[in-house]
Amino acid sequence: MKQCVLTLATSLLLAVPVSAQDTETEPGTSLMERGAELFFEGFRREMEPALDDLRALAENMQPALRQFIDEMGPAFADLLQKIDDFSAYHPPEMLPNGDIIIRRKTPEEMDVVPPGEDIEI
Repeated sequence: MKQCVLTLATSLLLAVPVSAQDTETEPGTSLMERGAELFFEGFRREMEPALDDLRALAENMQPALRQFIDEMGPAFADLLQKIDDFSAYHPPEMLPNGDIIIRRKTPEEMDVVPPGEDIEI
């Protein structure tokens, strides 16, 4: 989610054209449009160092992420084949020893309707 927000913010900032530094408005440009342009230009300048750092971090993480996908991809695909319906399981739990377990819901738990959800008839 955080990555989507940063990507959206970056694309919005890069889409704003860089305008001249004069204080007069261009013909056909309202004061509101000019103010918005100046706001986004200032925002882009302020965010540029953080975006550069984020780009460098992504470049540094890329080899590790590729290795993770290469090693864990087949195991994850195997797990997805074994789990047919995610709603039949409780959220994953981490035990004190570091093991992660995913408990299957009992038939009684499957029949319970979560609060706020209506039953369609």
